[in-house]
Amino acid sequence: MSAGAGPARPWLVFVLAFALYAAMASVWALASPVYAVPDENAHAVKAIAQVRGELVGHREPGVRQLVMDLPKEYSYSPQLLCFATHPEVPGDCGVAVGSSQGSDWAATWVSTYNPLYYYLVGWPSLLFGGPAGIFAMRLASALLGALLFAWGVQAGMASLRSRFVPLALAFAAMPMVVYLTGAVNPNGAEILAAVALVPALLRLLESHDPLAPPPTLSRRYLWLVVTVSAVLLANVRALGPLWLVLVVALCLLAVGWRATRSLFTTARSYVWLAIIAAGSVFSIGWTLSGGSLSGQAERGDAPIVGAGFLQGAAYMVRATPTFATQALGYFGWFDAPLPGFAFWPAIAALAVLVVLAFTASRRRDVLTLAVGVVAAFAVPVVVQAYSVHQTGVIWQGRYGLFLDLAVLLLAGWILSRDGGDRLAFAAGRLTVVVGALVAVFAWLSLFYVLRRYVVGNGKPVGAMLKAPQWQPPLGWPTLLVAFALLAAAFVVFLWWLWRSAERRAVDA
Repeated sequence: MSAGAGPARPWLVFVLAFALYAAMASVWALASPVYAVPDENAHAVKAIAQVRGELVGHREPGVRQLVMDLPKEYSYSPQLLCFATHPEVPGDCGVAVGSSQGSDWAATWVSTYNPLYYYLVGWPSLLFGGPAGIFAMRLASALLGALLFAWGVQAGMASLRSRFVPLALAFAAMPMVVYLTGAVNPNGAEILAAVALVPALLRLLESHDPLAPPPTLSRRYLWLVVTVSAVLLANVRALGPLWLVLVVALCLLAVGWRATRSLFTTARSYVWLAIIAAGSVFSIGWTLSGGSLSGQAERGDAPIVGAGFLQGAAYMVRATPTFATQALGYFGWFDAPLPGFAFWPAIAALAVLVVLAFTASRRRDVLTLAVGVVAAFAVPVVVQAYSVHQTGVIWQGRYGLFLDLAVLLLAGWILSRDGGDRLAFAAGRLTVVVGALVAVFAWLSLFYVLRRYVVGNGKPVGAMLKAPQWQPPLGWPTLLVAFALLAAAFVVFLWWLWRSAERRAVDA
C-alpha cells in the first residue's frame, strides 16, 4: 500500500476489505460469552434446529412460545443467561451449551422467522458441538458480513469520483455494526446488506447516466451485487421489504430522473429486477403466512402495550436520545454500557462527515441528505407507533443502523461529486482523522465489553489481570492487541483507498 501506488485494482480492493473486516468481526465474535449478544439464544436455537430439518417450531404444553428440538450437544438451560441484565456478574456464572443439565428443546420467539439467514449461518453447527459450534456460527456470520462489506467497498471505489467514499466507509466499522456482524443475529447481515446495496446501486445508476463517468466495474457485476444484497436485505427481517424500498428510494432520489429512467427502460434490467421482486415477494409471503409478525403482547412484555398511535409516536420521539446511544454502542442485554467519554470519538467522527455534507454539497444534494436524515428519524417513530397497540415499544437503536449507514454512505458519494471539489485537498487528512476516531471508539468499546464479561462492571480494571473470572477464546489481552493492530490496518486501508481515488481523479 505504498503512497506511489497506482489506482487500486477492484479484486485487490475486495480481498483486502474482506480480510480486514472478517478479522475485526472475528475478534468481536470471540469477545463475549455464548448467548451474550442480545437475542442470540433465540436466533441460535432457530439456526441449529433449522439446518437439521425443523423449519418452524412446535408447541409444548405450558410454554408460551413455539419450541424447537435440539441435539444433545446443544442442550439448552436458562442458566446459560445467568449474566444477562446483571452487569456486575461476569461471564463464567452459567452452565455450558450442551450440558447434561440442559433440555433437548428450547423456546424461541423467532422460530417462524424467514429461514434465509439461518441457513447461511447455521451450517457450522453440523460440524461442531457445544460452545465451539456457537462460536463457529458467529464466525460464519462474520464472513457473510465481510463479503457484503467488501462488495460495498469495491462498488464505492469503482469510479473516478470517490475521494470521500473511504471516509464514509469508515462508519461501517463502528463497533455496534462489527459486534452484530460477529454474532448469531440477523441484525448484522441486515446492516451490511445496506452497506453493499447503496454504493452498488449508486454506481449502477451512474452507469445509465451519460453525463456521469462510467464505473470501473461491469454493469452485470454491479447488478449481481445489487440483487444479492437487495434480496438479503428484504429477507433477513420481517420488515425487510419496507427497508429495501426506503434504501432504493433514497438512491434514486440522489441520482435523479435521467439515470433512473434509463435503468428502467433498459430491457436487461428486468431479469435482475424480477429476481429482486421474487425475493421480496417470498419475504412478504413468508411473513404473512408464517406468522412472523408480532403477536399480541401482554402488559408486562414492553412499555405502553395497547397504546394508540399518537401516544406511541410521542414515546418514540422522547426516547430518541436513548436510541441514538444504543445505536452507537450499548452492548449485551443492555448490561454492557460504555462510559460517557468513550462516545466522544464517535460523535466527533460523525460531526465531521455531517458538517462536510451539509456545507459543501449542492442545494439539491443537501435536500436529498435532509430527506435521508428525516427518514432515519421518522421511520422508526411511524413504524413503532403503528404497531404499539399490539407489541408495545420494542424498538432498539440497532434496528435503524441499516438506514443510518445508508445515509452516511450517500453523504460520502455526494461529497465525491462536484459539490465537494473545493474540499478535495483535505479529503485524505479527513479520511485518516475520521478513520482513526472510529478505530479508537471501536477499541474502547471492545475493552469495556471485555471488562464487563471478564470480571463484571463492579470490579476495578486491574482485576482483569489479577483475578479474571471469564476468559474468551485466545484470552482477552490477545484480542485487545489483535484488534488494535487490525484497527490501525483499517485506517491505513482507508488512506490507501483515498490515495488510489485521488490518483485516478488526477490522471483522468
